[in-house]
Amino acid sequence: MVKFSGTVTPVIHEGVRYVAPNDDGRRGYIEAWEIQTNKKLWELTVFTNRLDPKLEKDVQWVFIKSLSQQDGTLIVTSERGKTYQVDLKTKAIIQSDLTQPRPSNTATQHHDTPGVVQKAITNGPLGNKYEVAFHMNPFFLSGDFNGDGKTDVAVLVKQRSTGKLGIAIIHGATDKVQILGAGISIGNGGDDFEWMDTWEVRSKNDLVASTSAPKLHGDALLVGKSEAASALIYWNGKRYVWLQQGD
Repeated sequence: MVKFSGTVTPVIHEGVRYVAPNDDGRRGYIEAWEIQTNKKLWELTVFTNRLDPKLEKDVQWVFIKSLSQQDGTLIVTSERGKTYQVDLKTKAIIQSDLTQPRPSNTATQHHDTPGVVQKAITNGPLGNKYEVAFHMNPFFLSGDFNGDGKTDVAVLVKQRSTGKLGIAIIHGATDKVQILGAGISIGNGGDDFEWMDTWEVRSKNDLVASTSAPKLHGDALLVGKSEAASALIYWNGKRYVWLQQGD
């Protein structure tokens, strides 16, 4: 396990200690611990690092540099100088510039939401059943997932009726939407992706070099839980399937 060269001073707010372990170079995450009982309350990924397989992994790792608290918002600054605001009640994450007036969570999230997502989920017919989820950053990824040469968008969603989390993949050529999780089971992922705290796009070109990789029509999504199992979600020509990657 890689360790950060410096220690991030924890933030204490209303009986909870917020810490940045900095033990995973692929993502920057925070933990909330109840001070009185020393019980871990939750863990949240603030940002992830997309790694170039052609480069050494350790030179691409990015860690959290500092934590601070302001008006119920945890301010997280990365080594690269990017600043993120975490609403400690809703766990919504905003990448922001603190030199500018702080906008509301909802306004910023809608502003950053791609038009294709607003059309298909927020303002479209699926809006009655699903809503865009902002519990992870990034909350959407782009790639050619079905191999038709058009850019598709994968976005985190929540099923309104149950609160179950998942992914909606919006195909760029047709605007058709495929729901994975959020009430619809797929492989070992089940019908609720509440467990997922990291995800990234794996390029088809990167994966074809691997002898263990399946035949891919397009890019794949690598989803997982840190220090636990991960899986590839990919299009097999007819539907999206789940390929477990082990622990």
